[in-house]
Amino acid sequence: MGGGDTAGRLVRPFALTGGRTRPNCADFTLIATVTAVDPPPANAARPQPEHIRILRLCAEPVAVAELAARLDLPVSVVAILLCDLLEAGRITVRPPRPVSRTTPDLDLLQKVRDGLGRL
Repeated sequence: MGGGDTAGRLVRPFALTGGRTRPNCADFTLIATVTAVDPPPANAARPQPEHIRILRLCAEPVAVAELAARLDLPVSVVAILLCDLLEAGRITVRPPRPVSRTTPDLDLLQKVRDGLGRL
């Protein structure tokens, strides 16, 4: 009984991506934020069931890693499906914001250290 479930689970991502193993557009990092476009473009084709699930989850901005976890799919498969949606104009992608390279506030760090020392 379990062998059939495992085989189905291995075939499913392959079937979802149409046999594709790599995304054909922008790199989706784990922390890139994806948001569904509302309303969808007038010329948008009817999405597949997994695309619809993604669009529902992306009604509010969501990170690629969280999306993969919610869908219970490998990130690589989700990236391929996201490329489909991006090419169709159904989602927007925002890369993660760069970390500031400014020096830390040494006075604040000293206060934090002193406070932790008093615990």
